[in-house]
Amino acid sequence: MANKLTLLVLLAVVAITLGVALGSVYLPLQDILSIVAHKLWGGNLPPHIRPTAVSILWTLRLPRTFLAFTAGAALSVSGVVMQSVLRNPLASSYTLGVSSGASLGACIVILYGMTRPLLGNLTLPLVGFLGGLATILLTMGMASRLDRQMENHTIILVGMVFSLFVNAMTTMLSALSGEQLQRLYYWQMGSFAMKDWSTVATLAAVLLLGGLIVLRYHRELDMMTFGEEQARSMGVDLQKVKWILLITGAALTGSTVAFCGVIGFVDLVAPHIVRRLFGASHRWVVPLSGIFGGAFMVICDLAARTLTSPHELPVGAVTAFLGAPFFAWIYFRRRTFS
Repeated sequence: MANKLTLLVLLAVVAITLGVALGSVYLPLQDILSIVAHKLWGGNLPPHIRPTAVSILWTLRLPRTFLAFTAGAALSVSGVVMQSVLRNPLASSYTLGVSSGASLGACIVILYGMTRPLLGNLTLPLVGFLGGLATILLTMGMASRLDRQMENHTIILVGMVFSLFVNAMTTMLSALSGEQLQRLYYWQMGSFAMKDWSTVATLAAVLLLGGLIVLRYHRELDMMTFGEEQARSMGVDLQKVKWILLITGAALTGSTVAFCGVIGFVDLVAPHIVRRLFGASHRWVVPLSGIFGGAFMVICDLAARTLTSPHELPVGAVTAFLGAPFFAWIYFRRRTFS
């Protein structure tokens, strides 16, 4: 356990280091440490470090890399919640329509230029987040009306229906647009480009709060993996716990989608790999999935901006390209040896 944990932390550190150092301009590790020390503690810069290198590192590379790590961690923690609560290995916030709702909100802002003077650049992420949150609330509300026990299959079915409906609305709006279609397309595929430290801080705060809420219910998550009837017999208030955890998971995904666009497969892959390596106890699965998912996202973003340089790939395409076959291999390998 200790050796695996050390390797996971080392993987995260290496991924972040590579994400900061590599790009169109290579930055040596010693220069990175010098620039960080200069910015944080006012240390003197070596003469060979130019102001352009300082600007590249502090305003572009570091915010982008840490945003990618935070987004990957948030999606992975959300994936843990959805898979455990719904007891479905393919469950995610996307299944329940969170990304669809966020995409619809962002589509309206992008196509019709709906900005508020007080919000400015925060209009898009805020509307995207509210769209995702509204979708999960409608899904949960409809599921509770149809099934007072809120059985898992009911939630998933209602979520799929809402997701298809909202996707249809987004597709119709996109088809009616012309000049903004390219911008909307790239937003939906995900990107961490041109984000600043305020975005990193906001998403990190959401991740910290959401992660603490999920960890607060780690025992209930363990009980729910044995089945709903067993969880009820152990004293778990399933309806209350499901509401809290599913809304928390939706908030994590909705915030990430709002800031970074739609990025799939990370929330599916990370929890499965962590469970295989560290066991099924959610006391460990929740934080370690965040670490693994964050490192995985940084690597995918590094590939997105370097493989076809100077052109940049949508990070959502890279996560799908890497995550889909890897997830299939994990899933079928488990079935072969089970």
